Order: sequence, then structure tokens, then C-alpha cells
Amino acid sequence: MKIISDVEQGTQAWLDLRLGIITCSELDSLLVNGKGEAGFGAGAFTYMNTLIGERITGEAADPFQGNRHTERGHEYEGVARSLYEAREDVKAEQVGIILNHGIGYSPDSLIGAAGLTEIKTKLPKLQVEVILAGEIPKEHVAQCQGGLWVSEREWIDFVCYWPGMPLFIKRAYRDEVMIRKLGERVTTFYEILEERMNKVLGLAA
Repeated sequence: MKIISDVEQGTQAWLDLRLGIITCSELDSLLVNGKGEAGFGAGAFTYMNTLIGERITGEAADPFQGNRHTERGHEYEGVARSLYEAREDVKAEQVGIILNHGIGYSPDSLIGAAGLTEIKTKLPKLQVEVILAGEIPKEHVAQCQGGLWVSEREWIDFVCYWPGMPLFIKRAYRDEVMIRKLGERVTTFYEILEERMNKVLGLAA
């Protein structure tokens, strides 16, 4: 496991570290049951082709420059982190990226020796849904468990925030069954990726 703390998230150096590898934010696509090879869905193969392109060219494919939503997320993330630190009486440590198991994870912060945070900003109507459900939204579970796998930590606090709305915090612990499944899917994904890349490069029959 390699924790890189001297690179700021969102910079070119950070993008270079993510080039051609699976990142935890995309793990959910690997779990979708589809009709493709090894049971992967269309989303997983789109992602796979993107990574192949990055590996061959050495450049990020269509680097996302952000929009108002991502700008808002960055703007509010610091506020949410401060509110979380005050409520939980902890100090949040920011790092660039953690590399392990061949994939990357950029946590929103490390907490002590055993914890992480994943911070999301959601519009008020979605914040209401999250608070009433009282659980980590399904679309974020793979990212959170993947983060625990990559960081080798014990728990993650999912923090959801919108100005003026109650702050939502939900702690999740390692789900070893899901982590094992993620590991298997990542291995299979990379095996297929290598085969497809070799065909593209003309190295396979």
C-alpha cells in the first residue's frame, strides 16, 4: 500500500497517478450484472476501453474539467469536513491518493489510524431522502467498501451535506464478503483488459 500525501487531488500530477487504473469511484460499474464476458455489463466495458486508451496514449481520456455541480462539491467539501471534525471531535487528514491492489482511492480524509471519510454534497431533496433512509445510498456503497479495501482501514464515515440542511453521518465497517467480491471482479476485469489491449496493439493472435 502506498499513501501519496504530497499531491493535491484534482491536479495534473494526481490525474497522472490515476492513469489507466481502476479507481474506487468506478467500482460500482464492475458489480453490475450484464451479458458481457464474465458477466460484466456495458458500463464496465466502456470503462475498460477508456482505461485501455489511457494506457496506450499515456493521457487521460477526455479529462473532465468539471461543471457547476463539481465546483459546488469542492466548495462545500471543506465546510462539511469542518462540521464533521467539530461534531466528532476528530482531526481529518487530507491525502492525494492511496494505491493498493492495482487500484487507486482518493479519500476525502483519513481519520486517526483506522478511519476514513467519504464526503458527498446533495441537493436538499436528495439530502432529505438520505436522512430519512438512514443508510449509505446504494450507489456509494462499492466506493466506500473499496476505499476500506485499498486503505486497509476498519471503518468509513459517509458524510452528506448541503448548506442549511442537517449534516448526515453514517459509519460503515469492513464488509469482508463484498471486499472479496470486489477483489475478484477487479482481477477478472484486468485480465480481460489485458487481452483486449493486446488485440488492439496487434500482439495477440
